[in-house]
Amino acid sequence: MKTSQRWIVPLVLACCGSAGAADDAGLRACRALAETAARLACYDALPLAALLSAVPGPAAAPAQVPVPAQVPVPAPAAAAQDFGRARTGDLNEVVSHIPGKFEGWGPRTRFTLANGQVWQVVDDSSGVYVLRDPKVTVRRAAMSGFELDIEGAKRVPRVRRID
Repeated sequence: MKTSQRWIVPLVLACCGSAGAADDAGLRACRALAETAARLACYDALPLAALLSAVPGPAAAPAQVPVPAQVPVPAPAAAAQDFGRARTGDLNEVVSHIPGKFEGWGPRTRFTLANGQVWQVVDDSSGVYVLRDPKVTVRRAAMSGFELDIEGAKRVPRVRRID
C-alpha cells in the first residue's frame, strides 16, 4: 500500500465502524480506492450489516405457494407430439421415418414424418440420397434448435418444426 493511501483505511474504519452508522458512504469510499489490497482491506473492515443494508431486497416476503402432492407427468406420446413446439419435459429426441421414396434435401426443404410432424431445413445444407422409408431422429442441437439425423445420410441438416 502506498504511504499516501494509508490514512484512508483508518478513516473508513472510523466512518463505518458500527452498524448504526452504516450507509453507502463506506462502500463508495472503498470503491474509490485504486490499489487492490487497500480496497479489499476496506471492504473487509465494513460491518456485515452495512453490506446487507446496501443490497436492495424485496419489500415483503413472497407468499408461499402450496405444492400439489403429485405433479402430472405428460404421457410419452403426448410429449412426442409437442416436441419441437415448446420445451416439454426431458424429451431430447423423436424417432420416426420419412414414408416413401426419399431423394435428399436442400435449403428450406420440408419433411413430413410418419408421425405427422412437419420439419423444415433452416440451414444452407443439402444432400442427394435415394432411400426408401429412411428412419429419422430429430434431436435437440447443441446451440439450440434441432437437427434431423437421416439413417443412410452422412450430413445432418438443422431443422425447425413447422407443424
